Amino acid sequence: MLDRRTFHKTIGLGTGAAAASLAGLPGVARAATGGTPAGRSGHTGGRAPVIPDLAPGTHISFPPLKRIRAGVLDIGYAELGPAHGPVVVCLHGWPYDIHSYVDVAPLLADAGYRVLVPYLRGHGTTRFRSARTVRNAQQAAVALDILAFLDALRIDRAVLAGFDWGSRTAAIVAALWPERVKALVAVSGYLVTDRARQREPLPPAAERPWWYQYYFATERGAKAMENKEYRQQLTRLVWDEVSPTWDFDDATFARTSAAFENPDYAAIVVHNYRWRLGLAGGERGYDRYEDRLATGPAVTVPALTLDADRDPFTANNGDGSGYRDKFTGPYAHRLLTGIGHNVPQEAPTVFAQAVVDVDHF
Repeated sequence: MLDRRTFHKTIGLGTGAAAASLAGLPGVARAATGGTPAGRSGHTGGRAPVIPDLAPGTHISFPPLKRIRAGVLDIGYAELGPAHGPVVVCLHGWPYDIHSYVDVAPLLADAGYRVLVPYLRGHGTTRFRSARTVRNAQQAAVALDILAFLDALRIDRAVLAGFDWGSRTAAIVAALWPERVKALVAVSGYLVTDRARQREPLPPAAERPWWYQYYFATERGAKAMENKEYRQQLTRLVWDEVSPTWDFDDATFARTSAAFENPDYAAIVVHNYRWRLGLAGGERGYDRYEDRLATGPAVTVPALTLDADRDPFTANNGDGSGYRDKFTGPYAHRLLTGIGHNVPQEAPTVFAQAVVDVDHF
């Protein structure tokens, strides 16, 4: 149970295109555009470069990681590419870590981008700066972490790209602070949590892939996350289920699962899913942001959404129709075939191409 009296406020908050041909990129079924992509002030414009094809798993590690104090966190992150290049921040999901971008980051760095891949709170080398800070994973808290990260690095604007938790976080920053976001790549589209809607059931078949969310609502599930052996088994099972066509090996999983040894991992994961279901409280300091998010604010910056046809969470046959009206700026949508939930690691070339394409809207 959260103790709201111990809330520590995040500090340091800052206030079209000729898309490259997709021919030859594996996994892209179609590209559908909406709006009017065009050159805009502050955007690269012009023709997007074609990202060379790269086999998934080509890279297995990052350069030595960096750390920076940002808000309530000491954030661990990978950095690749030229120091003065346009910035891309890649955000991972659950149960994943920065290695979801181990192939994407070099591709973008070679294209001239400064690529930043931070561990989210409770993951990897990221740590809370104070033992008194609430281990809170409500959506506004995670989004404010990324704003604090940008501020700490003195970055005014960046392209944000993510999947799962990362997609939600990137969309929130884009919706609430569009002046900080140059463009957005969002796997599964608009994932901002609507807690009122979360109270309503889905058809049983749609509920089934979310079994772990309901498991974490129990003390049995919380204890499983605190137990290293069961945590490894549970997260590996999720990988297998949500990426049925991804032929990853034990070493690939081990590189990521090392991030789950963070001392706050279990608390962060359990709180995130309980909060979404209305089973755990948030903190009053975030209420103003959650109140705005409850209205379903639109994303006005250039955006490209991706759906994967082998991801059990992909809705409406991957056509993006369920969230199309949430993106009111220059926009494109792509359906990926034969790809599961962990899109950047399963299809790094396609994901990197999406980033450079949206940057040229």
